[in-house]
Amino acid sequence: MNMKFKTILTIFLIVSLIMVIVLVIGHQNISPEHVKVRIATTTSLYAAGLLDYLASKFREMYGHDAILAFMPLGSGEALRRAENGDACLVLVHAPSLEKEYISKGVLIDGHIFAYNYFVIVGPKEDPAGVSQSGNVLEAFRRIYLAGEVGKAKFISRGDRSGTHIRELMIWNLTGLNPRGKSWYIETGSGIGKTLLVADEFNAYTLSDVGTFLRFKGEGRIPNLVILYTNDSELINIYSVYLVNSCNGIERSIAEDFINFLVNNAQELIAKYGVDKYGQPLFYPAKDRIEELSKLWIKLVNKD
Repeated sequence: MNMKFKTILTIFLIVSLIMVIVLVIGHQNISPEHVKVRIATTTSLYAAGLLDYLASKFREMYGHDAILAFMPLGSGEALRRAENGDACLVLVHAPSLEKEYISKGVLIDGHIFAYNYFVIVGPKEDPAGVSQSGNVLEAFRRIYLAGEVGKAKFISRGDRSGTHIRELMIWNLTGLNPRGKSWYIETGSGIGKTLLVADEFNAYTLSDVGTFLRFKGEGRIPNLVILYTNDSELINIYSVYLVNSCNGIERSIAEDFINFLVNNAQELIAKYGVDKYGQPLFYPAKDRIEELSKLWIKLVNKD
């Protein structure tokens, strides 16, 4: 009986050793071509087409075919996914939310890599007189007053995205609360759907300029025009972070993509959209890092 037990134990140990060897060899043979790196991203970067463009350039430069699996979400949901371990990278534009997840230890190795501006868009007739505003707070007050007398509607994303967070920040600074008003409509959707709803209703909304220009150029929002932009409150800062829980070869490729965005993609970002839309949809951060970092901190304290 004792001999049988020793034989069985020996066989078990040999089989276990073989399995370990197979797993180790298999792990070593994993190549970037077989890897999927999950990236939770704000919808504005994705909807504007920038990410697919940069992903193709990244693959060319690094010489592999790793799958960059973009998950277009509002910034709030993107960060929640990161905390749950469902992403290796996040690309977001909501400074106050980013700070919260940095403090939790969810996000590390953060870099500002691009910026553009939010724009207030609406019907060319502009019943609220937004185009006559001296600043963004006046613009929102005009929309509120026009809404109260039945002359205007405002379409909000209502999804805790970076765009929605900025919209709420501006409403808060005006001292006005549009929630619950019949003229204030929340889509609970990304910026693309929100722009389409605003176009349908001849309404105002807040958009990043990149997505607006792409949708306008494609003829999808014929009723909307840019009515106000370029205020210091409307700068839109995009950052990339590594998710602390990301490990293995996925982490290595994620780190490569961060390096690509920060050091190799800046000229690509500067040129993206110029030929098709007559102006860039985004601006590279490289030459304005110090200024953008100060504005990022300022936005953290205002949101």
